[in-house]
Amino acid sequence: MNKILFSSISKKFVLALAGVFLLMFLPVHLIINLMLLKSDPEPFNKAAHFMATFPVIKIIEIVLIAAILIHIFYGIFLQIQNWLARPVGYVSGNKSDTSFFSKFMIWTGASVFTFLVIHFFNFYFIRLGLVRGDPEDFYSVVHSLFKIPVYNYIYLVCFTLLGLHLFHAFSSAFQTLGLNHRIWTPVINVIAWIYAIALPLGFAFISITIWQFR
Repeated sequence: MNKILFSSISKKFVLALAGVFLLMFLPVHLIINLMLLKSDPEPFNKAAHFMATFPVIKIIEIVLIAAILIHIFYGIFLQIQNWLARPVGYVSGNKSDTSFFSKFMIWTGASVFTFLVIHFFNFYFIRLGLVRGDPEDFYSVVHSLFKIPVYNYIYLVCFTLLGLHLFHAFSSAFQTLGLNHRIWTPVINVIAWIYAIALPLGFAFISITIWQFR
């Protein structure tokens, strides 16, 4: 039983499930963030307050944090397993069949994790009272952060790398979950490209608009 639970395949399956949950959360996050483009802070602050206080959302938040931690843990664990299984580099001329996106998943994932730490520090910790800020006026918090050039540069770089991470994550999650099909797999890959481009562009559009025009 333990061999089944802790096998490489089981870890990839759990990683895929956690990844799918995160993939569903990002569009919701983007829709809420689009309210930041309004001149009136009330809609965004109300949405942020609802997300922070509604019991069902708080349960989902716990699941989300757990999914993030599981995704990170298994991602790192599987990458270390791969490195240990192939300690010597490929002989010159013998190239791996692994895709470009797959090779750099650990590094794009690390950049996303770095951004999440900053994001949690600036927002989640404010709600917990660990960092100075008004938890009832996240609109002003976000706008003040996006006025800082360095914060925007980090934000944009992280979301560019997130796009690379999302493309491989989207397509490989369906493959790991056994949903391959000669007709639907190419469709899923197209959707993965659209998702991986549209989501980061949406977040980048918000930050650049606030930075340069608000």
